[in-house]
Amino acid sequence: MADEQKPVGSEPPPPKPGETAAKPEPPQAAAKPAPPKPAAAHAAPKAPAVMAATPWESDLTGQVKDRFGEDISEFATYLGQNFLVVKPDAVIPVLEFLKLEADFDYLVDVTAVDYPSRAERFDLVYILYSFVRNERIRVKTRIPEGFRPASAVKVHLTANWLEREVFDMFGIEFDGHPDMRRILLPEEWEGYPLRKDYSILQQDEKWVKENLGIESGQ
Repeated sequence: MADEQKPVGSEPPPPKPGETAAKPEPPQAAAKPAPPKPAAAHAAPKAPAVMAATPWESDLTGQVKDRFGEDISEFATYLGQNFLVVKPDAVIPVLEFLKLEADFDYLVDVTAVDYPSRAERFDLVYILYSFVRNERIRVKTRIPEGFRPASAVKVHLTANWLEREVFDMFGIEFDGHPDMRRILLPEEWEGYPLRKDYSILQQDEKWVKENLGIESGQ
């Protein structure tokens, strides 16, 4: 049987006279896969950012300082948001002054922040707006657990529902309010959802079991 012809190009060309035939290169070993990288260690949780407020000075702050003196402990601004910190007993006079003499005649909101480990547990915050100035400011005060701040209803009628919401969510009662009762939750609800007393899953446990027959509303 005749030898099969090898395809052209399958053999290297013969060496020329005076040249040494090149040795075929050994086949390269397959590259080994790179070892897996060690898993990155979990980064430690970052500390909460500190509000880097800067002093706020203006004609308005000068007027308020001249009028109320040591009742104002701070004028500051943070990311373009101006606020002043007021002693609790001076809040209503300051709100009245800002409304009647500085045109901050719209009470946008009243809210609070809970700091359970602090002696003055709550920050109470009044957000005001002036249509004439097209400007918004915040009046803040710090109050301890059980303190009853004076109601602002006589200065701003909108404080009626806003203060009821603060009572409903934080349990802060306002002295002189005409209708101090819950506005969002049922009257028989126990606890205050925006306090940091316990887990959110425990806040509605009793009411939900009794009224809805389930373990939790969350």
